[in-house]
Amino acid sequence: MARTPSLTLESLTALGPAKLAQLILDEAQAAPAFRKLVNAALAAVQGSGAVAKLIDRRLAALERARAVIAWEKERAFAEDLGATVQTILTELAPLVPAEALQRLLRFIDTHGSVFNRIDDSGGRIQSVYWNAADAVPDLVNKLAEHERAYLPQRLQASLARDTHGLAVGISVAVVPLLPADALQQWDLTLQQGRTPANGALSIRQAIAVSQGNLDQLIALERSRPDWQRDPLKIARLLLDAGRLGEALDWVRRERKGGLAIATAADLAEGRIQRADDIVRVRLEARILDAMGERAAAQVLRWQAFEARLDADILREYLTRLDDFTDHDQRERAFEFAATSPQSYLALTFFLAWPNVDRAAALVLAQHAHWDGRHYDVLYEAAEALAPSHPLAASMLYRALLDDILTRAKSKAYGHGARHLARIADLARGIADFAPLAPNADYVARLRKLHSRKTAFWELVGKKGHADARHR
Repeated sequence: MARTPSLTLESLTALGPAKLAQLILDEAQAAPAFRKLVNAALAAVQGSGAVAKLIDRRLAALERARAVIAWEKERAFAEDLGATVQTILTELAPLVPAEALQRLLRFIDTHGSVFNRIDDSGGRIQSVYWNAADAVPDLVNKLAEHERAYLPQRLQASLARDTHGLAVGISVAVVPLLPADALQQWDLTLQQGRTPANGALSIRQAIAVSQGNLDQLIALERSRPDWQRDPLKIARLLLDAGRLGEALDWVRRERKGGLAIATAADLAEGRIQRADDIVRVRLEARILDAMGERAAAQVLRWQAFEARLDADILREYLTRLDDFTDHDQRERAFEFAATSPQSYLALTFFLAWPNVDRAAALVLAQHAHWDGRHYDVLYEAAEALAPSHPLAASMLYRALLDDILTRAKSKAYGHGARHLARIADLARGIADFAPLAPNADYVARLRKLHSRKTAFWELVGKKGHADARHR
């Protein structure tokens, strides 16, 4: 049987110009965004002026538009925006980078009005704009130095229209690419207060870093409200500069703001943590190491491991131990995790290490503890354990299934039926079910307790799932 040829430059070239042109024409008729790309490519044959005129016409229409965009047109609209960006980057930029950059910034400046015209809950439209912003530094790199010198003035106009931090992010990203004189003048302009304060501070700090003026950077950070300060950023820069005492002071400062996060295991334990907690500990330990305070750094790492059962911080702790002591300390850590009251964190830790034997032992040792409501943790663990530890995996699948049926989660009955099938498959490889009941007894108990949940049992029957015939 002949293989279908793959789509490669060589295979397409073999089709010949006429065949390829017809395929392009057919697709262009069916796909408006593709048609715009083809038109742009045709314009590029005439030169940069023709491409620029085509882009300007599209940008002018985008700037004038005010109508709300219906949700069913969101995908087509995103493709249309993407085609405009692609035309700027692939057709105009190779010909005249400076003109391409001006038009790319002009496109990005429309983000505020566009976001107000559509409910972009999926982020499809925003992604087009952020991708366009990410492309700016590459274009700046293609400019001559005298062309770069005018960029701060152009970005000031974008900053005035910025509603979502796009212009601020672009400005910070391009600072290292600009001439020193231009940066000095831009810093003076930003001090005049015409740019929103937080954005101006971020750009001025980027300028300070580019100038190697760490003291100016710190002074600007101190001028921020407490909740906007980022002590870890300053501590990291001070560490790199060898100013260790100051770095230690900054890393130990409490951050007033910042995100709080909770992993699935955290939620199972009923706790929440700051997003940068473990980052702070690791940075503080690095600073202590640099200061020659190795013992204090190791104490900090171990305490962080005890509190969070984090695999990465344990690895850092072990790699800094004296020779021939890491094995004993690793076993000490494993024993601590195995007896920790934070069972879900411990299970996640053993799987992340990975040590599936320890994870299975933990599951079996705490067989009455696992709650099927914590689906994300238990399902991932069950899948990881199934190939080598069918009893432990079966225990977790039972917990998940019991929760679905006990709480009559009808929308999850399909998952429950698959769990029951998985339990039956695993049962064939289990010789001794202790401390669990044999599988036949377990299924009989389910049928007795949940006999009225006919929708579930119909799914089991339809899919040929396990029954009491299996052990």
